[in-house]
Amino acid sequence: MRVLVGLLMTGLIWAQPAFEVASIKVADPAVRAPIGMFTWPGGRVVVSKCPLLYVIQQAFDEEKIVVPNAPAWFNDERYDMDARPPADSKAAKSNPFNIKLPPNEEQRQMLQALLADRFQMKFHRETKEGSVYLLTKAKSLKLTESTDPNVYPWAGSVSGGAFNGDGIAGRNITMAQLVKRLTREMDRPVLDRTELTGAYDFKYAYASSGDRPDRTSTLIASLNAIGLKLESSKAPIEAIVVDSIEKGTPN
Repeated sequence: MRVLVGLLMTGLIWAQPAFEVASIKVADPAVRAPIGMFTWPGGRVVVSKCPLLYVIQQAFDEEKIVVPNAPAWFNDERYDMDARPPADSKAAKSNPFNIKLPPNEEQRQMLQALLADRFQMKFHRETKEGSVYLLTKAKSLKLTESTDPNVYPWAGSVSGGAFNGDGIAGRNITMAQLVKRLTREMDRPVLDRTELTGAYDFKYAYASSGDRPDRTSTLIASLNAIGLKLESSKAPIEAIVVDSIEKGTPN
């Protein structure tokens, strides 16, 4: 199944892959459920208790999303979605080894079509010069190449959750994936300039003298300890600018 979707980029309307069936509803805060987007064998994509901004980020594989005139519900409401692709699509034949893996390219296009159809989302891409961090490598790298490609790519704190000032750890993660993770933590986008092409494991425990270490400074120090550096710079930054969006039509 394919639909005609106008996404207000060039003024053109083109055929874009679409989910065959999709359920959308505002999440019930009283219902306990895992939070996130999950990709199941057969191409099924499930969203659980996620803000719409997160869904847009996943649909475009882009952290920089700008919503200049966001309605109040945009930041307040969380959604549950359950979408399945047509049986003859490439996505229907996908078999991710971990349900936490991000959507593949065709699934992203289907999510974009869903946003346009059910949320009437219109957007454009915008590139401006801005402040960034460049992730570079030092002479002494303390990274180990991953040997098991079936390990879920992850980076976070030594204790296993989000970055909290106790250091840095990673499993089977590429530098392209790491900079996306770091961009969520820093005050500006992080760009990969390491020229490292593999997937890596690493771990460094940061010893803090205070009860509440500064998360940003400890993260930078921890990166330095494993042979990676963040350098301030200027670079073109591409963003998805949401021109208009409406509440999703539930079903």
